[in-house]
Amino acid sequence: MNLKKTLIGLGIIACLAGSLFAQNKTSNSKETKMGKSLVVYFSLAGDQYNVGIIKEGNTSIIAKFIAEETGSELFELETQKPYPTDSYSRLTQIAKDEQNKKARPALKADIDITAYDAIFIGYPNWWGDMPMPLYTFLEAHDWKGKTIIPFCTHEGSGLSGTESRIRSTCKGATVEKGLAVQGKVAQTNRSAAKKAVQDWLAKLGK
Repeated sequence: MNLKKTLIGLGIIACLAGSLFAQNKTSNSKETKMGKSLVVYFSLAGDQYNVGIIKEGNTSIIAKFIAEETGSELFELETQKPYPTDSYSRLTQIAKDEQNKKARPALKADIDITAYDAIFIGYPNWWGDMPMPLYTFLEAHDWKGKTIIPFCTHEGSGLSGTESRIRSTCKGATVEKGLAVQGKVAQTNRSAAKKAVQDWLAKLGK
């Protein structure tokens, strides 16, 4: 008799646990709308235009807001040879030289994107384009069937033509409408920057 009661009790507990699990799984609507998502970004701290010397890069701030809002994983792109962070003018000269040479700087590490359905790609706007390490990353992967969602930080240039460049580079991917946030806003008015992220995601249905 006691054994029968014990088995019935265990069955009830199992049913309740299953119900709670199902509720938790379906309540995470941000993740289920877009499948498994990833935020890949490139960002630099140090001496930066219009914001002075900063501890965290402008794009990094936006990337973390996106990850927080969508439940995405984060991956930061870093180059094997670091860029200078003590002189913005020296940084921009190097960036211009790399752009002219169509350089593909080596990365410290890469990430397998196979398991992800949607990938947010973030970068600062350098000379009207993505930094060249972004091309290193994009050209290393098969993007067929993936959804790419670009975002950038800038000081007046917006996304420039980067959405179309991503579309050309990542054959077979769906490239959605990107977000451009001024770097100074990201640094000095984070509530406004976060609101911009939230409004953008809402328009995308994410």
